[in-house]
Amino acid sequence: MKLIRFGQAGKEKPGVQLENGKRIDITAFGQDYNEDFFGNDGIKRLREWLLQNEEKCPEISNEVRLGSPLVRPSKLICVGLNYAKHAEESGMDIPKEPVLFFKATSAIVGPNDDLIIPKNSKKTDWEVELAFVIGKKASYVSEEEAMNHIAGYVLHNDYSEREFQIERSGQWVKGKSCDTFAPLGPFIATKDEIKNPNNLNLWLKLNGEIKQNSNTSDFVFNIPILVSYISQFMTLLPGDVISTGTPFGVGMGLKPQRYLQPGDVVELGIEGLGVSKQVAKAYQKE
Repeated sequence: MKLIRFGQAGKEKPGVQLENGKRIDITAFGQDYNEDFFGNDGIKRLREWLLQNEEKCPEISNEVRLGSPLVRPSKLICVGLNYAKHAEESGMDIPKEPVLFFKATSAIVGPNDDLIIPKNSKKTDWEVELAFVIGKKASYVSEEEAMNHIAGYVLHNDYSEREFQIERSGQWVKGKSCDTFAPLGPFIATKDEIKNPNNLNLWLKLNGEIKQNSNTSDFVFNIPILVSYISQFMTLLPGDVISTGTPFGVGMGLKPQRYLQPGDVVELGIEGLGVSKQVAKAYQKE
């Protein structure tokens, strides 16, 4: 099943994308895709509800905006340097343990919303990433148990301002959390739809030119390791999003380096998780 949310920003409603690509409004189900939904067998309950109600659900026009496919979660956790070749292009050693950082959840937007280049930014960069959504509270779980705690998978572009991230004092979070820096979607594919998340092709284009083209088999730390590891330090709640890192081909790693400018078009996708597209625009005071 593919979970979507649609409508005006801040007023999104829950929907489902069917196998034939048709999108339907499931507002009548009575629950949005939030912590309570994921933590209380919402996917199973929705699947059963659709057996009786799918034909009654209004169809959603393809012209309607897609929002983030889940309500703002308690946490958006990212893993740094989790592809061997990306660590190499960043001039950093392959980590001995997962490198973790947070992204502010206020950065989350819809998959095709504009990217706003932050005020005073010089080095806004792109990062196609596979993210997964927690479906069951996780604390001190083993690698063997880890996959039981996943609800599904989603495409994420972990936009990063490299000057804020690396050249300013403090932690990476400053360069990761600007508004619009976390487009998610177009949909969350439930766990049953993705047979092996540790072997998925992923790619990113800038103005039609391929910049990233890799496979999650290049992970330094695979998904069961990440779930288990992160749960040793914090409780993962249903609906939390964990982003697994980006492969080589980011702007910082190019020679010469290339950063985003107003008018640039970024397109990205992951096998089985659809595609998204963002147009870069300059920050303007509202």
